[in-house]
Amino acid sequence: MIRSQRGMSIINLIVGIFLFTLILKLSFSLIPAYWDNHIINKQLTELLAQNTSVSQLTQKMNERLEMNDIRDLKFEDIAKISNLQDQVKVSTHYEVRKHLLSNIDLVLTFEKNFDQRTIQVK
Repeated sequence: MIRSQRGMSIINLIVGIFLFTLILKLSFSLIPAYWDNHIINKQLTELLAQNTSVSQLTQKMNERLEMNDIRDLKFEDIAKISNLQDQVKVSTHYEVRKHLLSNIDLVLTFEKNFDQRTIQVK
């Protein structure tokens, strides 16, 4: 009597291990960049809610980035601050490049606009 084979073949096992390591590598590359962006947005929202002046905003953001171990970004390089009608507006725009495999890099672009008036209303 002929019985059908059960279980995984060697090729399926190799493909499964490759996909698992690729997903693991992607998550270790992407999650820190998204977490840093979350912290930048949270800290900037808190400072704008406290009515921080334009002159102090850059200094305090750099201090907070340093405290949160974000040392590869400077606030002056990623943000543009404008003061229109006594309302501070900040727009952040930056990209993060992470090496993935041999000559493949991941490019993550983050962009967000903050308005002091809408933050204070919330």
